[in-house]
Amino acid sequence: MRHAKDYIIFPLDVASEDEARRYVELLADHVGLFKVGLELFIRCGVQVVQLINSAGPAGVFLDLKLHDIPVTVFRAMAGVVDFGIQFATVHCGETPKMLEAAVAGSRGKVGILGVTVLTSVCAEDIRTAGYRSDFYTDLSALVLKRAQMAQTAGCAGVVCSGLEAVKIKEHLGSEFVTVTPGIRPLWAAGKKDDQQRIATPAGAVENGSDYLVIGRPIRDAADPRRAAQRVADEIEAVI
Repeated sequence: MRHAKDYIIFPLDVASEDEARRYVELLADHVGLFKVGLELFIRCGVQVVQLINSAGPAGVFLDLKLHDIPVTVFRAMAGVVDFGIQFATVHCGETPKMLEAAVAGSRGKVGILGVTVLTSVCAEDIRTAGYRSDFYTDLSALVLKRAQMAQTAGCAGVVCSGLEAVKIKEHLGSEFVTVTPGIRPLWAAGKKDDQQRIATPAGAVENGSDYLVIGRPIRDAADPRRAAQRVADEIEAVI
């Protein structure tokens, strides 16, 4: 049985291993996964993954959003599987062959997540990028199309907003994992940042989100552990 804290992914969006260690030590027993993204991985490399794995029960979500020719993605993912992580990301991009290469490179040892549409992206961004009108008038249609492509390629799930998780579950089944960034708890929902398509923890879980990426509301709190517990309490109310 999953506990409320298991839904929480805390992003280590910090600039040094010392900062990362501080949050890992604070939150290892209060979140399900730590997300390691580009900034921290470029600065610290695989040793930050090792730090997390040795700190406690929380796992690692390696969010490098690979996007390259299929053979390069295959080789990169073949190296990632030795890190001892739970999930890794690859952009859905232009071709399912890139997703298939990531899945093949993982050898079943890492759950591959396709990144559908970044939660910082809005309809106007899609329009100016030259997409068809049916995709920028309904972003969820583009997200669902990319999610279907990811599932066909063998991915474990996708990264999507909490507004789109329910449609993905309806069309692709409950076992297809949905990881949701852009989460803002009720007590932090009024604060402005670069996320466009946001949801509350309770709302996202009710819509079918399996994991919630929650950074600023926990990281910027005076007591990050207490903030993580408040998020877990919101989730607990609906599971």
